[in-house]
Amino acid sequence: MKRLTSALALAALAACLGLPALADITVTDLRGRTVTIPKPAEKVMLGFYFEDFLAITGPGAIDRVVAISRPVWEGWRPFQWKEYVAAMPRLDTLPDVGDTETSTFSIEKAIAAGPDLAILAAWQYDALGENVRQFEAAGIPVVVLDYNAQTLERHLLSTRVLGAVMGQPERAEALAALYEAKTLDTLARVAKAGPSGKRVYVELAQKGPAEVGNTYGNGMWAGIIDMAGGANIAKGQIENWGPLAPEFVLAAQPDVILLTGSEWLNRPASVPLGFGATESLANERMATYAARPGWADLPAVKNGQVYGVYHGGTRTLSDFVYGRYIAKALYPEAFADVDPAAEIAAYYAEWLPISAAGVFVAHLQ
Repeated sequence: MKRLTSALALAALAACLGLPALADITVTDLRGRTVTIPKPAEKVMLGFYFEDFLAITGPGAIDRVVAISRPVWEGWRPFQWKEYVAAMPRLDTLPDVGDTETSTFSIEKAIAAGPDLAILAAWQYDALGENVRQFEAAGIPVVVLDYNAQTLERHLLSTRVLGAVMGQPERAEALAALYEAKTLDTLARVAKAGPSGKRVYVELAQKGPAEVGNTYGNGMWAGIIDMAGGANIAKGQIENWGPLAPEFVLAAQPDVILLTGSEWLNRPASVPLGFGATESLANERMATYAARPGWADLPAVKNGQVYGVYHGGTRTLSDFVYGRYIAKALYPEAFADVDPAAEIAAYYAEWLPISAAGVFVAHLQ
């Protein structure tokens, strides 16, 4: 009764002062679920999309996080992680709830951290299945985002949902407008240039040239290739991600090859791209892929059309840069005035607490 009386008193005071009344925040998340919270979240369990969360929530964002899925940040992007820890030391002290991909995710640990909101990627939500109900039983609402789909619609919706639940609709709208404008500009240039007809092969360059890495048939890099107007050779061959047979790649005769690199540890033959990467080492490792049996005869290799892109850049609000980089490879004249490396630097300078120190796109020389 006392709580109700206090709430009524606050509402009456707000009315007397001409202040807006407190109102619930209701969103429809990326699984079509209606989620209502009483106010912007202050204690978040953050599963993924870390940089997007920081960009949208703005200064002080890390102070509103109480737990994270640390393996999918520190484990997947170790040098990026170090940059953020240096900028935000609190990050290194947050409880780790584990990883759904390795079946180490602990809902018990997540609940024990005392969040008032759990934010999950769609793939994490799907992996948890019925176990998500444990959050709800504990009174913790769950919001699902999906940048992995790599579509303009779902990127924009994820951004606006995140902005709403974090009380930052203006920042979210500004980021959505930036992403939409850059994407539509890319699409307009591609449409004006006409279909390239160029066949594109993308490979996760993590394991080294001796072993074939994943390619993408839908979502992630496949979505970016589609947007950029390329003909993805994995389309119809791979549902989401997985390796193509080496013989298939040779027979497909790709005109453009994209090697996605990152900051993987204990992967001495991988293509190193991202934070702390150098042009010289990236080129050296990319050259080992181009030297695979039969690759010297591929149009992409013969014509100098082998490129590297930062794997950590996909499924983020900055991935419009990689779409423009790939489109520039397909339509060099149409994108002659576009500088993707400068655009990624500008994005970090404007929206994130660290700078883009490293190599995020590379052209095999």
